[in-house]
Amino acid sequence: MSTAKEKKKSEVAPPKSYTFNGPWEQLLEDDNFKKVFLSDVLENYVQKQRWYGGKSSKLKYIELQEYFRIQQREEVYYGLLLEVNFEEAFYQHYFLPIAFVSDETFAEKDRILPVTINGISGFIIDAVNLEAFRRLVYERIITAEPNDTTRVRYHCSDTFRPDPYESSRFMGLEQSNTSVIINDTSVIKFFRRIYADKNPDYEMSRFLSERKGYKNTPAYQGSLSIMDSDNVNITIALMQELVPNQGDAWEFMLRELNKIFANLEYKGIDIGNLPSVEIFQRLKIREVPPEIIDWAGLNIFLKLQKLAERTAEMHIALGSEFEDTAFTPEHFNGDYEVWLKNRLLYMFQNRLNTVENNLHRLEGPALELATEFLERKNEIRKRFVNFDWTKLKGERLRVHGDYHLGQVLVEGDDFYLLDFEGEPESTIRDRKVKQPPLKDIAGIFRSFHYAIYATIFNNDGAYPFPREALFQAGELLYRYFIGVFLEKYVYLIQEHNINIGYSAERIFLLKYCMLEKAVYELGYEMNSRPHWAVIPLEGIRGIINDKN
Repeated sequence: MSTAKEKKKSEVAPPKSYTFNGPWEQLLEDDNFKKVFLSDVLENYVQKQRWYGGKSSKLKYIELQEYFRIQQREEVYYGLLLEVNFEEAFYQHYFLPIAFVSDETFAEKDRILPVTINGISGFIIDAVNLEAFRRLVYERIITAEPNDTTRVRYHCSDTFRPDPYESSRFMGLEQSNTSVIINDTSVIKFFRRIYADKNPDYEMSRFLSERKGYKNTPAYQGSLSIMDSDNVNITIALMQELVPNQGDAWEFMLRELNKIFANLEYKGIDIGNLPSVEIFQRLKIREVPPEIIDWAGLNIFLKLQKLAERTAEMHIALGSEFEDTAFTPEHFNGDYEVWLKNRLLYMFQNRLNTVENNLHRLEGPALELATEFLERKNEIRKRFVNFDWTKLKGERLRVHGDYHLGQVLVEGDDFYLLDFEGEPESTIRDRKVKQPPLKDIAGIFRSFHYAIYATIFNNDGAYPFPREALFQAGELLYRYFIGVFLEKYVYLIQEHNINIGYSAERIFLLKYCMLEKAVYELGYEMNSRPHWAVIPLEGIRGIINDKN
């Protein structure tokens, strides 16, 4: 029987070292290595990585689906496409590049496996940690042949004028991808969770900047992809311009809202006497009551107008393509209606189950709203079923798909839109379905709502008002934010003949998409931070209660 001390010692013991006689360049052809690496080592390593998305499921086994060389002359690395199978009978695919290093002092925290290869002792590591690998990928991209037809494909944009490699560094902590800054001018994003298709971020980035000349997204510079054994093009990495910025619009909005809520006391504002406005009523800035301008300031509304302008320009670019069928606008039809309802009803049932199973974790307003959510489930379900495509005259486009303030960079008085991968829960096929552009608008509106409530939660006690009064002021401000944004957006969209339907259709679609988004958000909050579930629940109730 082992003692606790012996157990602790065994837990921190270094992983067993393995010896292989063949050269590194042939290591993946060694069946013994693959068996050891996949079953004994990778299962443990992968589950500890930030980019691993299966933490809430039970891993069953890992298979090596594909491997390929990432090579320049005699310098060789391996790219692994891993299929992670789960006990719950589903699987995910991940990209892991590996390198062999013999330096004892290198990558002490990022070692995957100690090995001896052809008599040389060292470690297999995640190659992204190696500057030589990052340099190789950059150089292969910038020297790519225009029409690369090899299995491992590098592409460089015709519009990109690259400089020789100088330096690289990690961008920061991310969950689903790993981004590396090159020369302080470019970003290479290595996709970790991968799909058997071109990544939407790659497709949208290249289309917007190369085909349409849309300036307010990081310019597409190049990419790395692999043709798998089924001849499917899989995006491995995307290289884009590094946009100088002052952070994302989420942090910007939180700072602005903190000042706005502080003004309630500073300016002696009576919340109960602030003028109200109908939700979704379009507002020019001069139509915003002076009491609201005095409270919130003019600057925030000017910024919202600019964000609306950049959003409209994105949709104008996405809605003005008539050659590439992946981007040509389409009308609503029966197939879309069936797809939409099936998807949303499945998601809604999942959220109902989550709320029912976690009701004990809620208290106060969140518990009251969750109970109301469950009581009104048939009413909410009916809203999702009440989608009749024959009454809709607008068009569907490729859209951002996961548009919120965190996907927007602030640069001076301007905004840059990024990260076009789509909703993390959606399949790769669903992310490419053409949607009403108002789905993106619903996403950014929900983000406004989140920012207002997050400001109240994060600054508890900072404003000398009851929380209910702050919620009241926040809901009021939210309507003015929406109104000013909507006025600018709709004006520009219609001016460029993008068909988003008439007023009644627009409001129906906005409510529908905002309800979808709020129900989607509810799953994350119930699982991660139940005390914030009040935000999507309040959003759901507000939409359901609005009978207009």
